[in-house]
Amino acid sequence: MDEYVDMFGLSPADLKREILGCADGPASFNAGMNMRGLRVVSVDPIYSLTTAQIGRRIEETFPVMMEQLEMNLDAYVWTGISSPDALAELRRSSMEQFLADFPKGKEEGRYLPGNLGSLPFGDGTFDLALCSHLLFLYSGELSVDFHRQAVAETLRVAAEIRIFPLQTLAGQESPHLEAVCAHIAETGRRFEIKEVDYEFQRGANRMLRAW
Repeated sequence: MDEYVDMFGLSPADLKREILGCADGPASFNAGMNMRGLRVVSVDPIYSLTTAQIGRRIEETFPVMMEQLEMNLDAYVWTGISSPDALAELRRSSMEQFLADFPKGKEEGRYLPGNLGSLPFGDGTFDLALCSHLLFLYSGELSVDFHRQAVAETLRVAAEIRIFPLQTLAGQESPHLEAVCAHIAETGRRFEIKEVDYEFQRGANRMLRAW
């Protein structure tokens, strides 16, 4: 949860707003918020699976993720997280917290299946929507049209959105960023690119905020 607070510059007042977590996957932000008596609704296609199925998927992908990280150690800032082993421990703890919370959270409507192209919510349902490590990061896999549609759809259901990071997996600013900002302006919304107190991928310390 603290990681989300830093990467999105969330204030204590922000945490009390109606929050949507977009493409949250097996992260512990929702569980951590719930433990503190706060609420966030998370949406992701993976939530259509059972707890056991998600657990198996984590076990399959986790070694690959760590292997890729080990091959690119210089691309990361090892200060807050001291080593790959420390990161592995942190990520496993987060995923275990998610898996423990998922069955109850799904019953309570805190975890809902859905994708960014067509969110299962009415207009203006949320005060704030957060999208971590999907848009811009995977610019090579996700087209600029997908980014425009995802941002427009998220702005439909939330008064404000924040997206982090703005870099691709290769560590470069996303080639889609300029087009997305222009699209936001065309819709009459305001936006800013803001530096945050979080940097793990080297140079990735900015978020896009639109409202």
